[in-house]
Amino acid sequence: MRVLAAMSGGVDSAVAAALAVDAGHEVVGVHMALSRNRDQFRTGSRGCCSIEDAGDARRAADVLGIPYYVWDLSERFEDTVVADFLAEYEAGRTPNPCVRCNEHIKFEALLDKATALGFDAVATGHYARVVTRDVPDPSAPGGTRPVRELHRSPNTAKDQSYVLAVMGPERLARAIFPLGGFASKDEVRAEAARRGLSVSAKPDSYDICFVADGDTQGFLRERLGARPGEIVDAEGAVLGEHDGAYAFTVGQRKGLRIDRPAPDGRPRYVLDVQPARNRVVVGPAELLSVDRVEAGAAVWFDGARPAPGEWVDAGVQVRAHGAPVPARVRAVEGAPEGPEQGMEVALTGAPLRGVAAGQSVVVYDGTRVLGQATVDRAYRAAAAPTATGAG
Repeated sequence: MRVLAAMSGGVDSAVAAALAVDAGHEVVGVHMALSRNRDQFRTGSRGCCSIEDAGDARRAADVLGIPYYVWDLSERFEDTVVADFLAEYEAGRTPNPCVRCNEHIKFEALLDKATALGFDAVATGHYARVVTRDVPDPSAPGGTRPVRELHRSPNTAKDQSYVLAVMGPERLARAIFPLGGFASKDEVRAEAARRGLSVSAKPDSYDICFVADGDTQGFLRERLGARPGEIVDAEGAVLGEHDGAYAFTVGQRKGLRIDRPAPDGRPRYVLDVQPARNRVVVGPAELLSVDRVEAGAAVWFDGARPAPGEWVDAGVQVRAHGAPVPARVRAVEGAPEGPEQGMEVALTGAPLRGVAAGQSVVVYDGTRVLGQATVDRAYRAAAAPTATGAG
């Protein structure tokens, strides 16, 4: 196959490209330039897609003996990932930019361009597995058809199936994850060192790539401006002031700038962000607990969508590195293929805390990813709905 290897300049993508070469594919490396600031540099482990990263990716491609290009996707990145990040926070929601980057950049802009240029697939350094199995084919009695499934990585500490779930079956069909068999990052680094790749000891990047200094609130304030407002308790009593409700997320405990302690002396958390009133509501931890989630823009993988009206037992995860919890899940009817499809989740075990509108909820059957959707509302079924997503 002709494979386009996305090379970020890190060790994971370099080893993924090397393994694609080993598999006999015709591999071309490409680095995505995502920052409009061509002079942007990394700050230790913060930031990515910088000048240094492009250079590291080029050196890795030279060692592998593959062609290498830099594609400028900075405008697309700004208009989709960064714009969504700002709009979601401004609306009182909590976005996940890594999910949006996979959706709009790596498995839309990059993959679509690769397909237009005649490539069969895109290889990335994500930690996830693709399993192909045969299932009965209703259109051919007695016959079968192959189904590609997205599964967790055996490296549970680095598993990225959560942020990949948004890609859906059509894009999964043209994706390769060569690191799917690695059980630890140390194994990947050792593989890079064995091949003479200079990135073998390069630190991992973390946090939000376009907020290289890690100051998310500062980034939001610079882009959205100061908007002073009130911090109140669940009864509406004013406890303090803020510079912008957009800088707070449901479940947040630190940085609340509350003038006086709670009467019972316990910590308080953000319960709701109300952009229309420019108000942040805080309260005790128990008011964060939810056992039902309504989500939209649902994506289901091939053969995983429940039948109309059917509840299925599954595990659901609402944070990239959170633990799955038992639940019953069903699809909300809509067009067969379209963003108006929804998902309902009813937790069957302990409630979750701090589920915010804008987060991704990913549905698992064991290690297999069944589907994904974006949280619109989370609440306790036995009580009045929380204000999550009410804004």
